Amino acid sequence: MNLVKPIVGIILAFCAWGTDSVFAQSGDQILDGIGETGLIARYTLEENVKDWSRNNLHGNIGGSGYEFVDDEVFGKVIALSGDGKTYISIPGELLAGEESLSISAWVNLRSAKAGAPLFDFGKNNKSTFSAAPAGENGFVAQVAGYTASSEAAALNKWNHIVVVVNVPEKTFTTYLNAEMVSEVEDVEVELKQLFDSRKGNNDQFVIGKSLAANETSLDAKLHDFRIYRIPLNRRQIGWINFSALHKEEAEEMMRNRQEAELQEFPETTPQLYTQYLNGVETIEVETEVGFLPRLPRFVKGVYSDTFEGPEVRVLWPAPEDNSEVQSAGKYTVTGRVAGTDIQPTAIVTVVEHDHDRHAPHRTLEAFHLNEVQLTEDAHKHETKFVENRDKFVKGLLETNPDNFLYMFRNAFGQEQPAGAKPLGVWDSQETKLRGHATGHYLSALAQAYSSSAYDPAIQAKFAEKMEYMVNTLYEFSQLSGTPKTAGGESVSDPLAVPPGPGKEGYDSDLSEDGIRTDYWNWGKGFISAYPPDQFIMLEHGAKYGTDNDKVWAPYYTLHKIFAGLMDIYEVSGNEKALDIVEGMGDWVHARLSVVPAETLISIWNTYIAGEFGGMNEAMARLSRLTNNKSYLETAKLFDNIRLFFGDSEHSHGLAKNVDMFRGLHANQHIPQIMGALEIYRDSKEPEYFNIADNFWNKATGDYMYSIGGVAGARNPANAECFTTQPATLYENGFSVGGQNETCATYNMLKLSRNLFLYNQQAELMDYYERGLYNHILASVDEHTPANTYHVPLRAGSVKHFSNEHMDGFTCCNGTAIESNTKLQNSIYFHSADNKALYVNLYVPSILKWTDKDITITQTTAYPKEDHTTLTINGSGKFDLNVRVPHWATKGFFVTVNRKKEEITAEPGTYLTISRKWKDGDKVELRMPFHFYLEPVMDQQNIASLFYGPVLLAAQEEGPRKEWRKVTLDAEDISKSISGDPEKLEFEIDGVTYKPFYETYGRHSVYLDVRLK
Repeated sequence: MNLVKPIVGIILAFCAWGTDSVFAQSGDQILDGIGETGLIARYTLEENVKDWSRNNLHGNIGGSGYEFVDDEVFGKVIALSGDGKTYISIPGELLAGEESLSISAWVNLRSAKAGAPLFDFGKNNKSTFSAAPAGENGFVAQVAGYTASSEAAALNKWNHIVVVVNVPEKTFTTYLNAEMVSEVEDVEVELKQLFDSRKGNNDQFVIGKSLAANETSLDAKLHDFRIYRIPLNRRQIGWINFSALHKEEAEEMMRNRQEAELQEFPETTPQLYTQYLNGVETIEVETEVGFLPRLPRFVKGVYSDTFEGPEVRVLWPAPEDNSEVQSAGKYTVTGRVAGTDIQPTAIVTVVEHDHDRHAPHRTLEAFHLNEVQLTEDAHKHETKFVENRDKFVKGLLETNPDNFLYMFRNAFGQEQPAGAKPLGVWDSQETKLRGHATGHYLSALAQAYSSSAYDPAIQAKFAEKMEYMVNTLYEFSQLSGTPKTAGGESVSDPLAVPPGPGKEGYDSDLSEDGIRTDYWNWGKGFISAYPPDQFIMLEHGAKYGTDNDKVWAPYYTLHKIFAGLMDIYEVSGNEKALDIVEGMGDWVHARLSVVPAETLISIWNTYIAGEFGGMNEAMARLSRLTNNKSYLETAKLFDNIRLFFGDSEHSHGLAKNVDMFRGLHANQHIPQIMGALEIYRDSKEPEYFNIADNFWNKATGDYMYSIGGVAGARNPANAECFTTQPATLYENGFSVGGQNETCATYNMLKLSRNLFLYNQQAELMDYYERGLYNHILASVDEHTPANTYHVPLRAGSVKHFSNEHMDGFTCCNGTAIESNTKLQNSIYFHSADNKALYVNLYVPSILKWTDKDITITQTTAYPKEDHTTLTINGSGKFDLNVRVPHWATKGFFVTVNRKKEEITAEPGTYLTISRKWKDGDKVELRMPFHFYLEPVMDQQNIASLFYGPVLLAAQEEGPRKEWRKVTLDAEDISKSISGDPEKLEFEIDGVTYKPFYETYGRHSVYLDVRLK
């Protein structure tokens, strides 16, 4: 066998993929340029059967006929004896709910006897997915009755075998040494036929033996067994093959490779409304020296004849520095309109910087959660808000706090109480992120406690859980840096923490045998679910990964714990909660304050290892709660200098409207932006506000999918990243592995609401409504609190829900328990002087405006009706500001006590009604809904369909290879749509469309639209 056969083809293919430059993000979890979210599990089989991926799906070996042996190609591999009894089993929840599947493995067969599979997965031995040598008949793979046969793999040589079930493409394919050797087409199979869709099922997954009761097993050496949730394509398979055999060359070549393109459209394909477009008006904007101009994304178009089309999306260049605006004067920017040869122009006037100009003050405040209660709708029906809230409240009530304290007790060497069980997924024994779910849990408990004022019995139960959690964590925090026994040795100085007992250096070994528990040496105040090593290793350049010399975002985990404890302090007044944070805040300040600035710049720009969540936000908040300014200075130590300021000289970056986050990991950076805004709150330094404001504008304008999510790139090949260039979702987005990480939208909503407290621009709350309805509400399972990580938006996709029992958390499972215990937190705001009320969202609810002794009841069935009523109980003078949504182009009508108000309401603004309100006053608002399209910025004929605030998804019967084609009336698309607005169920060409938040099967969110 020629192991290097594919090299030339792979290199040529690589060169064709493109090498757009983005700031380096390395990390061995981004395996062979395939985003880590596509990888379910990886077993390197070098010295054990542990899962190398971050999902901790560790295997077990049954039987004794195996050994780990030296190998001249791969170093160390496992050798199975073929004794009929030895095999590797992997966890049963492995493939729950997946759509497509790929298996990649290196195999050195010592025997090709039939009946000895490489793998056999399924519910039982009658319905399985398997691959096995078949003697003289070659190699056979089977799935649900379909068989793909190929040539035999050579004996006593390494062969790379890949089996791919591509459900959307309806193909079943096998590859041998990077070459396709068989493909079955028209494969009608859903993986749920083979595997249960829920965790905790009875699926069986084995390597080296059949699920059937026989005495045949694999006689072979194995290496690097991988399971992907995406259908690997030929280029990806070729790269896996090449990089395994030529590691050094592969690492040198690995630069932002791009996944396979989406469906391509000829230049003659109509681009929605642009087919009627003749031109775009020239615009003029002004900016200050050093600050890139903010160019309007939508410009008035000039259409043919009497056709009235929408404003035109213009794609402007996106400089990576501010060299064009270094002096006063004028210059011209030329843009483009996708699908046309039209080149709009913008004339930019650069004026001298006004140093007296100040960023806005925080003029609004949010209501406490216990002041806003969610209610049934106007027809006494349960809303999606109440439904989702109740799922999570019930789930949280059933949790055992000791499970969330398990890894803290483990780290501090404490005995576990009866009934305590470790959490799974990213909180299991050897996971370097363990403890992150505990932080989310603390916040969720605080929010559930405050939100459940409607039921004192429920509230009391949450109070008990909060107190127990805080008391236990407080005990651990008091152990750190103090002698284990009176008079014993200890290290209280955070800078003097030594390596673990018997170790020469620091490591991240969290195994039961390897974890250090010498808490008396950890420095005073230290608290985490793992020892301090990861924090120290990060300071010395450790990268992200699962090996013991790697780390996984230690400050990210700490931020969750900090935030949760401060949340509890603010709703309950528990001083111990604040004491814990102060102690660890001092520990962090002591260590980071002596780290050189250049080292900090490097750390915070390290992919995932340097992900610190919102530690800058947490430290700034702690400074405000304690009136200790040293914590605000600590917050600034987390400044992401490159992102915020361009360089150490603060030459450009987001502070001067330069996009420095293209291609970066989205949710690593969004919380950092929220932290900049929190620093601004107390420091009043305008550049921190500019960072947040400019980021929000760019993220929502140039990276946003229709549901409100902002990440999901094919280039770079990582579903968790922004696209490598702004405004290129079609060219570089729609990752095969999914997009729209749910916790990224959680953080975008948090940023939006907090920006609004400073700057009452309706677009902030328009976005909030979009993300809340069409992503957060849509991220929860129909019957349980299981929720989504990524939300796939390719044609015929299906959501994947997890963590039904709150026992195994990813990042998005963590933010979900927060999102759904605070759903009411942005319906209303009030001015700091209590002279104005803002109604931002139209949700059935009761507001108790405690400071004014006024209750406001909002009665509506929105969004199943286009109107709402605000009833005021109490009296007083204040301005009532109501949001006029951007989509309300058919009018916005107001009546007060049934008398029509003669007003002019501009879509995308707030309307103010000022008067002295009397008890019983009623304000009725009506905003007629209508259908409209939102195209992808760089491929206009691919668009989502909205009705008012609601994204409508086509309900698909099965997976799709291409976008669903629809033809709509060019003058009025509603003429092509029928249905029932009160049910929000519509039909186009016999296909049903429903709100995405009520979609649980296969869906198409984006459509291939033609107008006529």
